[in-house]
Amino acid sequence: MGARKHHQPRRGSLAYSPRGRAKSMEARIRAWPKLDSDEPRILAHCGFKAGCVQIVSIDDREKTPNAGKQLVSLGTVLVTPPLLILGIRGYSKDHYGLHAEFDVYAEDIPKYITKEITLKNKEGALEHAEKRLGKIKEIFAIVAVSPRAAGLEQKKPYVFEALVSGGNIQKQFTHVKELLGKEIKIDQIFELGSTVDVAAITKGKGWQGVIQRWGVKKKQHKSRKTVREVGSLGPISPQSVMYTVPRAGQMGFHQRTEYDKRIMIIGNTDNDQIKINPDGGYKHFGLVKGDFIVLKGSVPGTYRRLIKLRSQIRNVPAKVLKPNILEVVV
Repeated sequence: MGARKHHQPRRGSLAYSPRGRAKSMEARIRAWPKLDSDEPRILAHCGFKAGCVQIVSIDDREKTPNAGKQLVSLGTVLVTPPLLILGIRGYSKDHYGLHAEFDVYAEDIPKYITKEITLKNKEGALEHAEKRLGKIKEIFAIVAVSPRAAGLEQKKPYVFEALVSGGNIQKQFTHVKELLGKEIKIDQIFELGSTVDVAAITKGKGWQGVIQRWGVKKKQHKSRKTVREVGSLGPISPQSVMYTVPRAGQMGFHQRTEYDKRIMIIGNTDNDQIKINPDGGYKHFGLVKGDFIVLKGSVPGTYRRLIKLRSQIRNVPAKVLKPNILEVVV
């Protein structure tokens, strides 16, 4: 007999289900904000998690007991190498959903990309794309980032889509067309003090029981044969285990999106104003080189993992305030 498949709860049951392993090391962004601006811009960037620091700043949140006082908070350092704009993808939409209508790629793509991924333009791809703009509902930029640029050993670049929003479809297409084959830095997409959403794959913890995985209470001593199991799997009739019953299984290595992470610092290691590297570098990562940002709070995932950054989709503030940083303790 084959091994019995472990039952995973259906989507929507309890909190954060199903809890199976993520299919990829790269998180997917499934929802995007819509900008009211007439100027189009790309809504995503990415980075690699390096480590954590302490940020000493002045609390600029109004109507809080600590407003105007010194505040010490956790900060997560992300190395953010430039994104390379590889191409443009246009989507049409009907009652079945989105459908890719065209792909247009840059002419001179670096060797480190073409060595790992095959990207070829069809003849007259740009003219074909411009003729079909009338039925296009969304424009995405196809972007790539090299882990080597962040000082990691992985050769294969990450390639993903980033929505272009603001203005009409023609303006969005022209905006990405002008950027084809060029690199964009983190400060060209997000400004200091703005808030972003982060998507990543969490740290894997393997197979865990119901006590750690779901927070089930331990049973009383000698009340049953076991202490760290669920007291009941359900009624006698119907004779089946409901999907809402906590079970043992995979814990961690799930895709998660966390909202409203404020960008406290945008910097570059060539600029000596901010010392971001501890002596000897970060544990499990090493020295941060090049562009980096510091987000307030924690970020899902382990060190060296890809973290995608998306423009804020909830609670968008009326104006962006630049944080008043007093000190960074590494």
